[in-house]
Amino acid sequence: MTELPINDATAFGDASHNSAALTTLNLLDEAPEPHPTRPRPAVKRVLSADGANLILFSFLPGQDLPDHKAAHPITVQVLQGSVIFSCGEQDEVLAPGRIVHLPAYVPHAVTCSEEPALMLLTMLTPNTGANV
Repeated sequence: MTELPINDATAFGDASHNSAALTTLNLLDEAPEPHPTRPRPAVKRVLSADGANLILFSFLPGQDLPDHKAAHPITVQVLQGSVIFSCGEQDEVLAPGRIVHLPAYVPHAVTCSEEPALMLLTMLTPNTGANV
């Protein structure tokens, strides 16, 4: 059996913003430009702050994130469009207004099938006083 990738916040590159104070972002403006010729969505870590990292994914239909794990607990929500969030035998359609929470190290996958989608992943990193 092949080991699934385990992603921490650094897997998504440097954050566009680092904060130790109040930060306000327009996530629609921050969204990465999708790549139509790639099988995976475009990704951008937009914020590294005490306790959380915000990571945006821009999907086009047919793009996916195959099974993987997160090194920290996460929440996932869709800001535009919809995706299918799969965990074990359970598939959830995520559209604006719905959110999922997942503990660390639980295998999951995401598929975009019908329309472009913008997904926000919040990685709940420990409160360390330092940006991760």
